[in-house]
Amino acid sequence: MLLGVRLHSLKRRWPIGIALFLAIPASFLAVVWLSLPDISQLDQRGQTPSTRILDRNGRLLYEVIPRGPHSGRHTPVPLARIPLHLRQATIAVEDANFYANPGVDLIGIARALWINLRGGEALAGGSTITQQVARLMLLDPEERIQRTLLRKLRESLLAWQIAQRYTKDDVLALYLNQAYYGNLAYGVEAAARAYFGKSVSELDLAECALLAGLPQAPARYDPLNHPEAARQRQAVVLDLMVKQGMISPEAALAAKRTRLSIAPAPFSIRAPHFVSYVRNWLERQFGPEAIVRDGLVVTTTLDLALNDAAQAVVRAQIARLASPPDRPGFSHDANNAALVALDPSTGEILAMVGSPDYFDARISGAVNAAVTLRQPGSAIKPITYAAAFARGALTAATPIYDVRTAFPTREGLPYVPVNYDRRHYGPISARQALATSNNTAAVHVLHKIGMDAMLAQAHALGLASLKDKDRYGLALTLGGGEVRLLELTAAYGAFANGGLRVTPHAVIAVSDRHGTLRYHRADHFTHQERALDARVAWLISDILADHQARAPAFGEFSILRLSRPAAAKTGTTTDFRDNWTIGYTPQIVAGVWVGNADGRPMQGISGVSGAGPIWHDFMEIAHRSLPVRWFQRPAGLVRVEVCVPSGLLPTPDCPLRRQEWFIAGSAPTQPDTWHRRVAIDALTGQLAGPDTPPARVVWRIMLDLPAELRDWARAQGWPLLPSSGIARADAALVITQPDPGAIFRLSKALPRAVQRIPVEVRANISEVMHVEVVGANDDVLARFDQPPYRLLWPLQAGEHTLIARAHLRDGRVLQSAPVRFTVLP
Repeated sequence: MLLGVRLHSLKRRWPIGIALFLAIPASFLAVVWLSLPDISQLDQRGQTPSTRILDRNGRLLYEVIPRGPHSGRHTPVPLARIPLHLRQATIAVEDANFYANPGVDLIGIARALWINLRGGEALAGGSTITQQVARLMLLDPEERIQRTLLRKLRESLLAWQIAQRYTKDDVLALYLNQAYYGNLAYGVEAAARAYFGKSVSELDLAECALLAGLPQAPARYDPLNHPEAARQRQAVVLDLMVKQGMISPEAALAAKRTRLSIAPAPFSIRAPHFVSYVRNWLERQFGPEAIVRDGLVVTTTLDLALNDAAQAVVRAQIARLASPPDRPGFSHDANNAALVALDPSTGEILAMVGSPDYFDARISGAVNAAVTLRQPGSAIKPITYAAAFARGALTAATPIYDVRTAFPTREGLPYVPVNYDRRHYGPISARQALATSNNTAAVHVLHKIGMDAMLAQAHALGLASLKDKDRYGLALTLGGGEVRLLELTAAYGAFANGGLRVTPHAVIAVSDRHGTLRYHRADHFTHQERALDARVAWLISDILADHQARAPAFGEFSILRLSRPAAAKTGTTTDFRDNWTIGYTPQIVAGVWVGNADGRPMQGISGVSGAGPIWHDFMEIAHRSLPVRWFQRPAGLVRVEVCVPSGLLPTPDCPLRRQEWFIAGSAPTQPDTWHRRVAIDALTGQLAGPDTPPARVVWRIMLDLPAELRDWARAQGWPLLPSSGIARADAALVITQPDPGAIFRLSKALPRAVQRIPVEVRANISEVMHVEVVGANDDVLARFDQPPYRLLWPLQAGEHTLIARAHLRDGRVLQSAPVRFTVLP
């Protein structure tokens, strides 16, 4: 009975509950609806004060004129003047169902509601073009950035209203004329002029696809500061257009391959690449609306006078390279260059020149080459040596063997580095190897410490662009990876300041139109992290400032020598597409890149002749008012005399000695073993024995070198110790050619008789009766009774294995390690 009463009571309440369930959302929707802005105000804009970007001394670099109906970089154009490709690209990437949907994304709203009910945040994304118009043009700036269900609901209701009042073409025109495309460009006409220096009606498919990809993340895809990301985004847009049937796959591929000429229309601006860099930072820090709404005053780190000087130096050198005074009618075919200068103690950017002329479309002048990815050549080598010194893998005196060496690779193919002049220099110290930019030695060092060690050091110094170690081989130490001039210059800053990481920054303070301080660098800068042992940083600086160590390659009085102590390193890629000079004093670190924006090779130019003069002239100007300072040597370094070239302690028989710096505990303790005073039979030139007449015995200092160096030393005429009948511990029977894992291919254009490869054996032991080279099935390919042990083997298709055997007079037989190689048909 009681249960029946309760059921009856519940039945009476159901209509009330249902009414309340419907009334509450309806009331809520009514309140929201009544609070919506009037969509008839779509085209109205209020005036706001301009944002001013200043140099460190208060000089105006650029004034951002606020967007409004009568001013600013915002020129609405009718839809008919906007290329069909740009309209299609925008629809493909922003709202594929634009012409079919009711102006709102019902699935997106449901998703936002579900997330909100679960206590999460109503995430942005997935809005229709109409919803974006509502958000951009009718919601307040503060509300636009909110990620709430209420904002999503208001935006959707406004979009529905817009869809009822305006045609689809009208909505699309509103979007294309109001969307933000980065670099303070609102609408496609302003964007076309900001990036390509022409009207939107003149854009081709490649340009349209690039613009269409910008609104979702203008700072991230900025083609002036992040050209690689912009091209990747362009490819995504083109693929979506293909998916929607708007263009053919062939048209998309052609557009992807089209070289874009980035060239803004000229306007009043100083240090334009730096201003663009700062604007990009402001957008990421405060959002694009703040720049045009809040009347910001931005005090930057730039020294405008110094930047103007840098610009002039860059232009002068590019003009000299285009028409060398000493070579009439010749051109080095180098039309672009960039320079950055930092304070190594703070990371402040003092100068940034991204090209000789920001507005020159022929060289893509608006693209900031100071922040684009380029191969650094040998300019990366100090990172390798710093990692080796830090891990105790070598000292500045350690001899490195610069002889032909085939290094194994992950792919199983041999890698044989060559030096710039294609010569080898035998045993050279790590100091001289780095100072002269020896390639073979640098690869030896990287092979010794491993890729992980070098990349760990690079990341500690701020080289974030070197990411995936699986992409790199040993050529990384010769510049095989890509880095940005700004970040590599900052990495050198750690050598200048004693090992502290340098993080480049461009802004000192930001205040708004009310005078409220919105950002102050001092509040964010606590301390610099240690990236490198101070003693290692000083050793690198001491080597890069050592004119005598550099002299064999560059001369003692090269362009790298300043009127004060300075360290410097050059870099040139093997195909002459890039050359670099980066150097520093304790007060300033500066980096220079020279090349072509399209990657075209230069002619007859290196880092020292292309980028070097820019670095030298800029550094002399930058230091005119600065006191002369030396690199301060930290505690924990000792200076020890060593024997050259062994790097060991001198003995009375050591003819050449020098002083070298060592980290405490790493100095040599073993006496030199390379120089030996021995009795020689003057008649035979061999070691004197018990039966040698005393009159024929002469005492000489001879070199007892490691096996790897003996062939090279013999070719140089060095006085090698005659074989004693006892092999050194590191001696071996080695097949020196072909390289292990080598791949050869038979040529159909040449007679088979001339297609042969050298096979060479090195035997570093006396009492050899004869040497055999053995192939498959133990077949003897050649037999030698005396050196040189060399033959020319006719190529035969297939997989091959060679072994060398040395038959000694005492009956022993030595066998080399096998060498495997392939001959392709």
